[in-house]
Amino acid sequence: MVWFTGLSGAGKSTLAAGLEKALFERGFKVYHLDGDNIRNGLNKNLGFSEEDRTENIRRVGEVGALMTDAGLIVLSAFISPFQRDRNKVREIIGEDNFIEVFVDCPLNICEQRDVKGLYRKARRGELKNFTGIDSPYESPEQPDIHIFSDRESIDESIEKLLTSILPKISGS
Repeated sequence: MVWFTGLSGAGKSTLAAGLEKALFERGFKVYHLDGDNIRNGLNKNLGFSEEDRTENIRRVGEVGALMTDAGLIVLSAFISPFQRDRNKVREIIGEDNFIEVFVDCPLNICEQRDVKGLYRKARRGELKNFTGIDSPYESPEQPDIHIFSDRESIDESIEKLLTSILPKISGS
């Protein structure tokens, strides 16, 4: 499981989709999980309180464990703001099968990229518990891969990911 974490608008889903394509083209069986395909189904009963966010991430970890057990490479793109929740997923998946990718991007750049208008709504008080505005984000303590999405192109970042991930998933 490759776990992408970072603020909304940092580029997690974009990078996961690009990596998914690159891995698929190399013959790997891969699946991309993100907030859209999880929160519209499996976790549609959860909100955005701290407790619900923790449960959302726990469920994603459990689904990811089943998928990796079936032989898939799972790419998970979630804000996952709390270190303890990401650590719990690492425990669920297992240290040898978990790669944490911190998609690091300054808040002001994420706000500029805000295609859904979520930051504007949060700043106006229309969205409560929005990560980076009125809810904290805990940067990874020691990510396996650190992407600087405000300074690296998508292609550069995907190449960086492939260079780090391919030896591990190829058994080399």
